[in-house]
Order: sequence, then C-alpha cells, then structure tokens
Amino acid sequence: MDLFASGCLTSDLPEMGCFWVLRQSRAYDPLEIQVSYLPAASFPCPPGRAPGGSPPRPGLLSFIGQASRMVLVAGMRWGPRHLQLLLSSHTGVQCFAREVLVPKGPLYRVAGTAISISCNVSSYEGPAQQNFEWFLYRPEAPEAALGIISTRDTRFSYAVFGARVAAGEVQVQRLQGDAVVLKIAHLQAQDAGVYECYTPSTDARYLGSYSGKVELRVLPDTLQVSATPPGPRGRQAPTSPPRLTMHEGQELALGCLARTSTQQHTHLAVSFGRAVPEVPVGRATLQEVVGLRPDLAVEAGAPYAERLAAGELRLGKEGAERYRMVVGGAQAEDAGTYHCTAAEWIQDPDGSWTQIAEKRAVLAQVDVQTLSSQLAVAVGPGERRIGPGEHLELLCNVSGALPPPGRHAAYSVGWEMAPAGAPGPGRLVAQLDTDGVGSLGPGYEGRHIAMEKVASRTYRLRLEAARPGDAGTYRCLAKAYIRGSGARLREAASARSRPLPVHVREEGVVLEAVAWLAGGTVYRGETASLLCNISVRGGPPGLRLAASWWVERPEEGTLSSGPAQLVGSVDQDGVVELGVRPGGGPVSVELVGPRSYRLRLHSLGPEDKGVYHCAPSAWVQHADYSWYQAGSARSGPVTVYPYTHALDTLFVPLLVGAGAALVTGATILGTITCCFMKRLRKR
Repeated sequence: MDLFASGCLTSDLPEMGCFWVLRQSRAYDPLEIQVSYLPAASFPCPPGRAPGGSPPRPGLLSFIGQASRMVLVAGMRWGPRHLQLLLSSHTGVQCFAREVLVPKGPLYRVAGTAISISCNVSSYEGPAQQNFEWFLYRPEAPEAALGIISTRDTRFSYAVFGARVAAGEVQVQRLQGDAVVLKIAHLQAQDAGVYECYTPSTDARYLGSYSGKVELRVLPDTLQVSATPPGPRGRQAPTSPPRLTMHEGQELALGCLARTSTQQHTHLAVSFGRAVPEVPVGRATLQEVVGLRPDLAVEAGAPYAERLAAGELRLGKEGAERYRMVVGGAQAEDAGTYHCTAAEWIQDPDGSWTQIAEKRAVLAQVDVQTLSSQLAVAVGPGERRIGPGEHLELLCNVSGALPPPGRHAAYSVGWEMAPAGAPGPGRLVAQLDTDGVGSLGPGYEGRHIAMEKVASRTYRLRLEAARPGDAGTYRCLAKAYIRGSGARLREAASARSRPLPVHVREEGVVLEAVAWLAGGTVYRGETASLLCNISVRGGPPGLRLAASWWVERPEEGTLSSGPAQLVGSVDQDGVVELGVRPGGGPVSVELVGPRSYRLRLHSLGPEDKGVYHCAPSAWVQHADYSWYQAGSARSGPVTVYPYTHALDTLFVPLLVGAGAALVTGATILGTITCCFMKRLRKR
C-alpha cells in the first residue's frame, strides 16, 4: 500500500520544496520512502486555512531524488519528526513541521465541576508569542465548529459561549508564548464534544499540523455522601448537625456513606476532616484527620500521623459503601466539627489520575470534656482528735462527670501527710493504684494500715494504732489516666483535696539523761567505761526504754566536729546493735541497772579520742503489737582523751640518754686506747 504525505518546507534551496511518498507492500515489510524536490511554486500553500480544513493535495508529480529505507518497529508511533530525521540524514535538507499538542482523549469529567485542557505548539516559525483559538464540535453537529474563545479576538466567542466568557466562567490562560490552558469553571451537559485548539499560521510555508483535537465526555453527577445512620455513638443532642459530647479518653467513632453510579471505571477516595469550632468550613480551615486514597492507601494528616502509627487512629471500609473512622483516647484538641469528604477519581488516557468530583457531608459537632475540668476530690469526716493507740479512719470521695474505669480510663487514689506547719503536700501514706493494688509509703512499712475502696468512688484510709508522729495535715490525691494503644496509660489529670487536720495526743513522757566517764581519767591500753542514767516522768504503763551511744570526732585539718557516728545501742527489747568504733577495738553495750546503760571501749587507743553522748528513747507498744517512740532525750557531752602513763613518758628519753652516754663513753675510751698504743710503739 502507498501512504501519501506532502508539505512545504524551507531548506538550503529556497526555490525548492519537497514531496515524499511512503510505500509499504505488506504489513511489517520495510517502509520505502521516496523524496522528491520540486519547485516551491508548484505547492499552493496559503498562509492560513479555515478551521477543520485540510492542506491541499498536489497533483501528479514526477519524482526525482533518492529513495531511503527504514524499518518500523511494532508499537512505534510514526510522525513528522521521524521523517525529518530521515530526510536530514540522507539528503541534508532540514524539514520543519508545526505541531499542536493537546491531551489524549477521550476525557471524562462530571457536570458541575471544572476542567482545564492544555494546548501548546512547537516547531513553528514567526514570533515567540503564538495565538490560539478554541472550537467545539458537538455530537449532534459534528461538522459545525462553535467558536469558544481566542487569545487575539475578544469578540471571537459564539453566542452560546459569550455570556460564560464574559462572566469569566470560560477563559483561556496563557502559560507561556506557545502554551495556553482552556478553563471551564462549571461543566454543563452541552459542553460535551470534540474540542479543537487551532493556531493561526505564522510560518513562511504551510507544513505540519495547525490544530489538535480532544474529545470531552460530560458524565452526570452521581456521587453521594452522607453520615452513617443512626449517627455517631455517644451522648448525642437532637441538633443539626448532631452534637456529640464525650469524655476525654473515650473512643470517638464516626461513620460515612459514599457511593457513585458512574458507568466509567472510577475510584473513590474518602477522608475524614475536622474544623475548629465556630470557624467556617473550607479547604483552608478543614484539617484532615485520616483518609483512604484512590490507591487504597490509608494516610493521616500531619497532626495525627503518630496516632495512626501507634494504632490509636483507624480507618476501615465496611461493605461496599460504608466507611468508619475510630479515634481512640479522645483528647481536648479533638473537639470540632467533623466532615466526611468523598472524591471520585478517573484515570485519563495518558495514565494520570484526575479528580472529577468531590462532595462533603457534616457528621457531627464533637465536644470533649477534659478530665482535668471534671475531676474533684472531697475528704471527711472533718478535723480529727484522737489519742495514741486509737484507730484513725479517713474517707475520700472522687466526683465529677468521669468515664467509668475500664477500657478507656483508669484511676489511682492515695493519701499524703505533712507534719503540722511543714510546707508542701507531704509524704505518701498509702495508695491504691490503677489495678486496685494497695501499697504503703516510705516509713510506714510494717504498720497495720489499710487502704480500700468502699463504694463506687469512695476510698477509706485506716490506721489501726495512731501515734503522736501521725499528727499532721492529710490530703487525698486522685489521678486520672487514659489508656492508649497497647494498654499504655497516660496521666490526664490530678486533683488534691483540701487539707484535713489530724491531732494525736502526746503520751506526756519526759526523759532526762546524764552521762559521765567512770574514773574521770583513762590511759591508753585501758578500758574506758561510759555510764548513762535515765530518768522518766509520765507515760503509760509498759513503757520501755532504749539507749544509744554516739561519738563526734574532729575532722582532719579542721577544728569542727564531723557528723555523729553510732558506737552501740540497746533497743526496747534488749537487743544490742554495735556500730563503728573509731579505734577499731572491741566494744560492749549493756544494761547495768533498770535505767542505767554502760558503754565500754576496750584497749583504748589515740583514735578513740572524741566527744561522746547518750541518746535514750521511750517506746510504747499498741494492741496491734506495733511500737512507736513516745519520747527521746540527749545527754550532755562526755570527752574521752586517752592519756599516756608517766613511765611511758620517761622511757623514751631514758633510752635516748643511755644510748648517747654509751656512744660517748665508747668514743672516749677508744681515743685514749689509740693514743696509749701509739706512745708504746714509739718507746
């Protein structure tokens, strides 16, 4: 078969044009190209043409020149550029052909939406800024060209487009000198048809294509979006949009129905967004929470990315049309108006995906009550005055509009005590953690103290035998937690009660201690005995005493004493505890009388020098067999200084003197003997 093509061109021979014939006998045979050079005058090339026309075909011409052969590869698009390359490589003649490009068709768009169709021209001669004219060929009149808009003539539009062009609904936007975009803001059903982009010629010769065509098909709008009946879960008020009030930490679940009946193959993208309360909803104010993309990928907005990764945010499709978003552990910043946005996407012939429709529905107005604004703590029964050994019972009530403990929230309650006049909340007495497990604070181990939940939100602290040291100010501390992914707890709020004063009557025990060093003076190597006599006034029957001995030694290089160190003690049960003796020798602590204690330092050394004192204490045992200290005292200081004996003082000088005398006598005797022997030898 023969494929004919012709055209005018500018070459190195201005008076010559070219004409070529493409011959192919059978499909897949090598393509034979014959190029002939003809006088340019034989081609009646007009400077322009009517829209939709075609270049004139020359008559029968005699061919001269050389033939070239090339093989077309299957699937290869044959165009003027291939011919230009072939001609230039074999003949040296440069053939330029104008080319107008528009998107591949057909394009599918939905009525009421906007569309942009691009058009650009290349391989042209003349000015850099080209003009463009757009025409529409409707299906009912495929031969009739309706002028839409032009870049060079403001009165170019036909009557059917005049009003829309004047209103700016239809416009042409120039991207650069040789590229424009036709924009239609609101497509109508009668906008369907073939769109032609025509470029008036600025070339010296007529060659190539001067227009490009693309078909547009307008689809009816069948996209529907609505909230999933019966609406979101929670405490809902009968308003439009529905108002949903929930507690911090609860699970927010919202549903959306999205469907389309478009006959073409399209994909739906569904996203859930939130707008700040009392702010108009729009693309600029609507913050995406999570969305299902056209490729079925689930992505979250930037503020929610971490919650999606942690599993606290989920989006799923239930059935063919139902979509459900779940936000676990609602926070204060989750309040707002929630919307569901559905977008319909279609794949154009060039392979790119284009959104052809979008609709949005209001789901709910969500209010989140924070736990910090709801949590409140009250204590009772009021100021307490008790005696030592009596039980102390305090109640704590947690109130407020709070979610019940369980899947989403958890609570812990504890009691703190601060001595009267002490700043701060004080130290922990006892508490129940989020799992209901009780524990005692530091210093309360071994005592009979109970912390229990006696009602839904009422907790009781009970001390079986109060002590004077239990007097002070008590506060109940409640903490609220939110359960995140993986049962992880996050503290959301805490509240303390008002102070509750507790007074415990003193036992009235008065202790006095007198300590001294037996013998008054001690020497090194001897045993130092320190005695401590204790006097007691008042106190209940069964009072027991304990005593401990302490020493303060001056620090090296200073005149001040260091901290006191325990040397030894005897507790209320008579059990002896030995501390650290400065000299490192043996120590004994013993009860030598009903209220008399003795400390003995055996083999006294110079390191035992220091200031000692006795510290007695009175102890009372309650019915629960626990002991508490009812009083204490401290004796005056006792100085221990190990002296050296007089003989020990004279022994060293005596040895030194005797040694010196012996050395002197030996020296004198040696000198005399030496001189006498010399005289003898001389005689």
